[in-house]
Amino acid sequence: MSDFGKQIRLNRIVRANRKTLVVAFDHALILGPIPGTLNPAEQIRIFADNGADAVLMNPGMVRIAGQGLLNERAPGLIVRLDWTTAWTAIETGAALRSELVASPEEALRLGADAVLTFLFVGTGDNDFEAREIKRNAEVARECERLGIPMIVETLARGKSVAEPTSPEWIKLHTRMALELGADVLKTEYTGNTETMREVIEACPAPILVLGGNRKSESEAMGLARGAMAAGAAGLFFGRNVFQSADVAASVRKLRAALDEPTSAGPPIRSAK
Repeated sequence: MSDFGKQIRLNRIVRANRKTLVVAFDHALILGPIPGTLNPAEQIRIFADNGADAVLMNPGMVRIAGQGLLNERAPGLIVRLDWTTAWTAIETGAALRSELVASPEEALRLGADAVLTFLFVGTGDNDFEAREIKRNAEVARECERLGIPMIVETLARGKSVAEPTSPEWIKLHTRMALELGADVLKTEYTGNTETMREVIEACPAPILVLGGNRKSESEAMGLARGAMAAGAAGLFFGRNVFQSADVAASVRKLRAALDEPTSAGPPIRSAK
C-alpha cells in the first residue's frame, strides 16, 4: 500500500505488533432485532470500553449509536456497505441479490476508518457472482481514490460447495478479493491450526477470522486461539460477544487471548 491515507486509517485497526479484535455488530440489517441488539448504544459502549480495536456497524446505526465509540481509546469504525439475500436464498432457492446501501464516501462522512463488503462464491449462479465481482471492484476503485481501506468478507456458499471451510475454497475466495483490491480479508476458520496456516501463508494480506454462529465459550475461545496460532491478524466476533451472558467479560477474555504469545504461525502481515 503506497497510499498514506489508507495506511493511517488501517493502522487504527490492524497493527503490526498487536492482533486485532473487531466486534461485528451489523447483523440486524439481515436478521432483524436478534438478542443482543436491542440496546445498541449501550452494547457499543461496552465493546469500546473493554478492549475492542474496532466495531463493524451499518450506516444507520452509526448515526443512532455512534456516541458509544467516543471513549478514551476511540476504537476504529468499520462501516458495512452492502446487504445480501445470500444467507437465506441459497437454502431456499430464491433469487440471489447483493446491493450497496452506502458508498465509501458516505462512510467517510460517518467517520469510518474502513469499509466492508461481502463476496460470495460457489453459489452456482454465474450472473450473481459476476455482479459480486463487479460490485467489489467498483468499491475497491473508489476506496483507492478516497484513501479508505477496504475489507472484504469472503465466503463459499451454495450448491457447488460441499465444505465451505475447506482450505481450497478459502484460498480461492480470499485471493479473488485480494486481486480485486481488498486490503484486509475477513473469512472463516478452516477448523484447525495447520490448514488455517496454509490459507494465511497463501494470502499476502492480513486475514481476520470470523466467529460465526453462537458457540459455547470454550468453542469460541478454542477458535480464537487456533486462529492466532495459525498467524491470523485478528478476529471478527459478533454473536459470540453481543449474545454472551456478560458482554464486557467476553470482550476482555478475547482481548487477553489475542494478547497471549504464540509459538506457532507466521508473523502478522501488515496491509499492503
